[in-house]
Amino acid sequence: MHVLLVEDDAVLSDGIARNLTNHGMVVDVVSNGRDADLALQRRDIAVVVLDIGLPGIDGFEVVRRLRARGSTTPVLLLTARDAVEDRVFGLELGADDYLAKPFATPELVARVRALLRRASPAQTSVQMGELTLDTAARRAMVRGRPIELSVREWGILEYLIRHSGRVVSKQQIIDAILPWGEELTLNAVEVYVSRIRIKLGDAGLALRTIRGFGYMLETER
Repeated sequence: MHVLLVEDDAVLSDGIARNLTNHGMVVDVVSNGRDADLALQRRDIAVVVLDIGLPGIDGFEVVRRLRARGSTTPVLLLTARDAVEDRVFGLELGADDYLAKPFATPELVARVRALLRRASPAQTSVQMGELTLDTAARRAMVRGRPIELSVREWGILEYLIRHSGRVVSKQQIIDAILPWGEELTLNAVEVYVSRIRIKLGDAGLALRTIRGFGYMLETER
């Protein structure tokens, strides 16, 4: 669940990002409209939390460009402007929700989660072979036996199972599980994948290395 947070107030963005992260979301943070527009073209974003008053191109223009590309990614606008005209203008451009500053952080988190549910109907359990992922509880089990996964291992395994039967590159994995601006080496991905293979044990799954391309998770024949 990648959330793009676009806010030029560093203190506010840090607080929002920490709260969203604590609720199991991966948060990419940018501070201006141009970077937001680029991120939305390059990354798979589930929800955008977007301040209107940004340096460079403003939040309204970010929304306009997003919808012009045909994207249906949900957008929650944040603004200190409380005029009805601004709210109406933002919603007519294609924003999905609107929250005026100052706001209570729990309300923002609740609104983001509501947009996530609306965009992707809840699927709290994913089954493949003898592996079960409970995405709500963030728990993995093989034949009913819990297996311990680090945060990075969980992210990689969830990405692989959601893209099962397809080859995914190391860079695609990094882009999917890491917040904007954080780094993970390709060698580190190899280490995590090796650990996951061991932990899957007798799950009836094959986590294959496709040399020169990446990895593919599939059920064993």
